[in-house]
Amino acid sequence: MLTPEQRAQIAAGTPPPIDARGRLRITIRAAGLILSLLLTVPLHYLWRLLRLSSPWPRIFLGWAARLAGARVSRVGVPLRRDVFFISNHLSWIDILASAGQSGTAFVAKEEIRAAPVVGWLSTLNRTVFVKRENRLGVAEQINELRDALAENWSVTVFPEGTTTDGQSLLPFKTSMLRVLEPPPSGVLVQPVLLDYGAVAEEIGWIGEESGVNNAKRLLARKGSFPLRVHFLDPFLPADFPGRKAIGAESRRRIEEALIATLGKPLRPFGFTVEAVKFVPENAALPPS
Repeated sequence: MLTPEQRAQIAAGTPPPIDARGRLRITIRAAGLILSLLLTVPLHYLWRLLRLSSPWPRIFLGWAARLAGARVSRVGVPLRRDVFFISNHLSWIDILASAGQSGTAFVAKEEIRAAPVVGWLSTLNRTVFVKRENRLGVAEQINELRDALAENWSVTVFPEGTTTDGQSLLPFKTSMLRVLEPPPSGVLVQPVLLDYGAVAEEIGWIGEESGVNNAKRLLARKGSFPLRVHFLDPFLPADFPGRKAIGAESRRRIEEALIATLGKPLRPFGFTVEAVKFVPENAALPPS
């Protein structure tokens, strides 16, 4: 476990140096990822050649989460298709673990794409990356999200817009929820709580820590850690018309579950937040 001083140092962007054992763990875990790739990639393309639905990206991402140290368990039942998952967000490991449990596609911040290894891993399930400056344009982002939902049958968004520490829950940005205005036929919303337990603050990617340093730090970490993925009760988005109402109901359910898990009230997030700017909340979408 990190001391408060170490945690503050990491959040300030000056992580302690990785020792020889840590470098060895990075090497071993990287070797495990390569071996997993050598096994799963040929099988994935074989499935594609046979025009079968390939389970191998999901399997590989689950293995990758385990190689990174996560011991993932599932609480509740994820919907298999036609579902829009709305989740809290702590780490790039969220993507690996959630995909391993449900096969979902994602919307994630652009910085994850630049992280070594994990950025590439995130692309396997058609992650839609968004930049802090809305350079792609709102319409293109929404269209990518719709395509991901149609192709993968499920998609996950992290509407806090950044990663936090597992002790807080930021206000939800609802721009990406415009894809639910109106909701596609048959699609449900299922809130998800990612719970890292006592190590949440250590795992969380917060403050000024870079993606590269965060990936190296976690891959160098000794031992494993628990990650419980709570799939909460789904609801019909039509029962909460509009993206803001859908976001508010999802946040309410996640906050309630997080407080129950922590056994104490949430605390204010202690770092300056430069959230991913999908688009200003009051911006108008071009007609679809």
